[in-house]
Amino acid sequence: MLKAADLPETIPVFPLPGALLLPRARLPLHIFEPRYLAMLDDTMKTQHRLIGMVQPHEGPGDRRLHSIGCAGRLTAFSETEDGRYMITLAGVSRFRIRREIEGFTPYIRCDVSWQGFERDLGGTEDDPSFGRDRFLRLLSRYFESEDLKTDWESLREAEDELLINSLSMLCPFPPEDKQALLEAPTLETRRETLVTLIEFALRGGAGEERVQ
Repeated sequence: MLKAADLPETIPVFPLPGALLLPRARLPLHIFEPRYLAMLDDTMKTQHRLIGMVQPHEGPGDRRLHSIGCAGRLTAFSETEDGRYMITLAGVSRFRIRREIEGFTPYIRCDVSWQGFERDLGGTEDDPSFGRDRFLRLLSRYFESEDLKTDWESLREAEDELLINSLSMLCPFPPEDKQALLEAPTLETRRETLVTLIEFALRGGAGEERVQ
């Protein structure tokens, strides 16, 4: 496990709309663009093997990236016959972009700050006020509306963090909603944000069950 002292000041950044990585979670990726193949080759030469996942900024203004992303450590990769890579990133810590570094590489590199995200390097989080049964009832309606399938028994048995973070990463929310889930400061606030997004997707009103 990486420690705060091991985190570099500069990392490569992969802007991918809708792709969310969270601390202690795993994100599989298919790399095929030449600039990101170059990024992968360079990353494998470093000791930390970190890649920052960031949502492109869709709002007005000059910023092309959201200021907060999450860095993942390259833990697995395989090469296809035509030179593409299947990789897995293990989420390490969120970061804040300080500035983009101009030139030198075909991909984006940024100076980043890890301050404010110290809890990401700690142990698994719990959500003491999580009402799992009510949450799963709401989730069942959402999955039915989106024609999604899952292993419900595994969801019932999963730890709080694994369940909430996996759903945050996998549910088909717009990129700006994914960013809100990323920026949630605690597991409890992420769960509350997730519930709000599900209720909004279901067009819930006064007659809908409110999950706390």
